[in-house]
Amino acid sequence: MPQPVSLLSGHKIQKYMRVKDHLVSGDDFDLYLDTGWDMLLTLPVPDNLEVYYQSADYKPHYHQNKSLIDYLYNLVRRQNYHYKYRLLKEFKPDLNSVLDYGTATGEFLSFLSKKTIMVSGVEPNKQARDIANEMLENKISVSIDEVNGKFDAITLWHVLEHVKEPDILIEKLKNRLNNQGILVVAVPNFKSFDARHYGASWAAYDVPRHLWHFSPLAIQKLCNKHNMKVMGQKPLYFDSFYVSLLSEQYKTGKKNFFKAFFTGLKSNWHARTTGQYSSLVYFIKLI
Repeated sequence: MPQPVSLLSGHKIQKYMRVKDHLVSGDDFDLYLDTGWDMLLTLPVPDNLEVYYQSADYKPHYHQNKSLIDYLYNLVRRQNYHYKYRLLKEFKPDLNSVLDYGTATGEFLSFLSKKTIMVSGVEPNKQARDIANEMLENKISVSIDEVNGKFDAITLWHVLEHVKEPDILIEKLKNRLNNQGILVVAVPNFKSFDARHYGASWAAYDVPRHLWHFSPLAIQKLCNKHNMKVMGQKPLYFDSFYVSLLSEQYKTGKKNFFKAFFTGLKSNWHARTTGQYSSLVYFIKLI
């Protein structure tokens, strides 16, 4: 089987599950398991991957409240800004500058800028980038190669799973960290209770936009490969509820708010002992 990205060089993979793109195309994609890394990948990777992002329902690139789910998504996203900021300060108390890779429409960077933090961002999607640049006075670039300077923290909030070549990106980001700077990576966790509960209907698989599906072990191995170390990890508590709400809709065709709420609650409860939350934020430093 052709391996589409260099991260897989020398790895053995086996078929794991078939998953449908519920957002844009309705196409089916296969997930393959790398048993050594405890990581899944999506195959095939479409040549025209950008087409699969062209939906008014793709939440990170839009912030209108067209439905109750939109409203809940944007409400949780705003509440998460405070939580994310507290986490950044916990792991980097002397935080003065942040580069947000995959900044979408820029609300989190706008929030940080009001805390007198110097901010920059990278966002490939033009529509989202234009919104962010209007808000942040043209501080958002198209690619990491256009970014100058170094930063106390570089954040990727649900971004790494979208990147075709994680190895290349991580090396570039390392070179833009200040001394004692941290890399912050938030990704869904396919080892969580809600992932197991919903199976192929788990919304956080989000194929083919999500090319990679990480576990805590996979993140550790990826960091080790780049001479970096996970210094801590924290949950994104709200993700289990939102993902369960979408998963209920994918599975049954109905929103099932109460079932989604209790599944999200159960997922967080299980994770209190297993550590396998629906989404995890990893705080990473150079060795």
